[in-house]
Amino acid sequence: MNDFRTAALDRLTAADPGLVRLRLAGSAVLGIVLAVAALLPAHLPLTVILVGAIAAMMTAFTVNDPTPGAQAVTLGLAFLTGAASITVASLGSGLPPLDSVVFVLLIFVAVYAQRFGARGTALGSIAFFLFFFPMFLQAHVKQVPQLLLALAVGVLANAAVRFLLLRRKPEAEFLRVRRAFRARLGAVIRATEAYLTVNGSERTRKQLRSALNRLHECVLLIEDAAPDVVDARAADRLRRRAIEVELAVQWLAITVQRTCSDELTTDVRDDLVARLARFRALMERDPRELPLISQTGEYSRMLVEGSRIDSHAAPGDGVRKALAELALADDRAQRAAAPESTPDPLDPEENDDEPPPRFAYDNRTRSAIQAVVGGGLAVLGGQLISHQRWYWAVLTVFVVFIGASSAGATFVKGVRRLGGTLIGIVGGVLLALLVGGDTAATLALILVCVFGMVYTARVSQVTMAFFVTSMLGLLYSLLGTFSLEVLWVRVAETAVGAAAGILAAVVIVPVRTRSVMLDDIGEVLDDLEEFLEHTRGLLAGEENVNIIELSRDLDRDVEQVRTTVEPLTHPVNLRSARRDYGWHVLTTLETIAFRARHVAARAQPGQLAGADADRLRQFTGRLLRNIDVLRTALDAPGGAGPGTLVRDDGTPVSDRVEAAETRAVLSSLSHLDEALVSLGRVFGVQATDPRAPAKP
Repeated sequence: MNDFRTAALDRLTAADPGLVRLRLAGSAVLGIVLAVAALLPAHLPLTVILVGAIAAMMTAFTVNDPTPGAQAVTLGLAFLTGAASITVASLGSGLPPLDSVVFVLLIFVAVYAQRFGARGTALGSIAFFLFFFPMFLQAHVKQVPQLLLALAVGVLANAAVRFLLLRRKPEAEFLRVRRAFRARLGAVIRATEAYLTVNGSERTRKQLRSALNRLHECVLLIEDAAPDVVDARAADRLRRRAIEVELAVQWLAITVQRTCSDELTTDVRDDLVARLARFRALMERDPRELPLISQTGEYSRMLVEGSRIDSHAAPGDGVRKALAELALADDRAQRAAAPESTPDPLDPEENDDEPPPRFAYDNRTRSAIQAVVGGGLAVLGGQLISHQRWYWAVLTVFVVFIGASSAGATFVKGVRRLGGTLIGIVGGVLLALLVGGDTAATLALILVCVFGMVYTARVSQVTMAFFVTSMLGLLYSLLGTFSLEVLWVRVAETAVGAAAGILAAVVIVPVRTRSVMLDDIGEVLDDLEEFLEHTRGLLAGEENVNIIELSRDLDRDVEQVRTTVEPLTHPVNLRSARRDYGWHVLTTLETIAFRARHVAARAQPGQLAGADADRLRQFTGRLLRNIDVLRTALDAPGGAGPGTLVRDDGTPVSDRVEAAETRAVLSSLSHLDEALVSLGRVFGVQATDPRAPAKP
């Protein structure tokens, strides 16, 4: 039983690093409970009480400013925005053309507001949904004062939860992120065990890839959370150590895959699997209580065995050495995770990022225009299905356009929304039949659906749509209007809204997924160029810059490409060639980011200063020229002869390099060079090989 509970906790922390989603979902549910409890003594109508509950839920779900002060300001603005939406929606209930026109215009406002960051996204969403729910609840003008009171109570309930009852505690959150890091590191080791046990398979390869991706997400969370807990210098050290662990575990995975390509005896394979299992067992669960891995005898044995491996390695020695390097990196990271606070002699770096222009025609504006057209089509199509519930179609248009950057992304979101709604119909019917008119049970299940909706919103559109539709079935039951016909109308309206949104995205100033992908790859190349320029200055001793932050920016860019190419890689894309193309682009970019992280983790100021500086400039200069060639190829995809990439000629930067750390940096720069050449092949750019003999 204890093992089952421990495994369940590990899975929870690995799936939700820092328990951020759990806190948000709990805040939404607790805010609803407080709002309803405050409004019940006033004996207000059920529809009014539901508006207060919805306000508490929406503010918990959408207000995500980085600081408590900014969150308080956004909550105040949310009340004003929600009050305006509720008032207009109530007025429009008696003027049928007006409500549909304003509702469609609100789509433009909500989608366009995304350009203003977290606050703009929150206020736009609140304006839209607090216009939608009064229509859903059939509110009237006479109820406006009561509705505004309920809105204020809902916002105050969320403020009480956010700032008093479930306020964010950076130290505890950071500790939970560290626990999640342990859980995800253990998941990677477990995946390597499975891969090694079956000598490699497509299923275990996918499991290993997924585990590595989740570990990388956790490393980024550590980087985000560290400055809230420790000073800037300690945070930088912790970031470096976390990246070292990620590099070491990635190298272990690569080594295991290479080892499986060789002939291994059963004894060797069993020995390697047992070593991986022992290492996984040594990893601490609570960093505050258990000893560091370096304080165990097994750790010492791994280091000794790893240091004895030379060029004449026996079968499996590569895995043994990689495991020893991972143990060493893990120990360093754990020691850096709780450093003594030291004053930071440097002033905080200023944020040079320019805010986006308030008014401009760009991708946000284009999406907003498409959403308005899609909303208009949804109104027409929705009215044909139901004169009373046409607003569901408009809601679907809004959902599929939020966060979508291309026609393909809109299509994928529309399919997910429809699929989740269809599954939710079954859940709504079963839950409504289960409660059988019991008000207390209905309210409890609604809270469960709210929790599930908020908890899964960031990870699964299908699951979120399932909880939304199930919750609506329960709401209809609570309002006394539940029927299977109503739920099927909901499905039909969702299908109409998804079709309208997809049609608008394809017809009105369409943007292809490939076009957005090329722009995102251009951002990757721009940040890679900046990274290489500063790396050259750091290694040459000309400047002292934090290139870990630059490698982090590169990671964010690659993550954006991952989101952009999803329409190409998603199973809904029936063309296997396009799926393979998308995966190849993404894998190549991940390799570039991986090598950049390796350089960032190992580079030190002045490591290649003096006589080596000129050769270093030539080496990095070639990489920068290759980036220019790739950028030209991106600007004219499919064009003739954008240029030629130059390969590494194999000449070392220095003939006197002896330090292992320096060799690692140079090796990673060479591998980064090869990754750029691989990216060039994707876009038809050829590479010359300086080592090849010249043609007569």
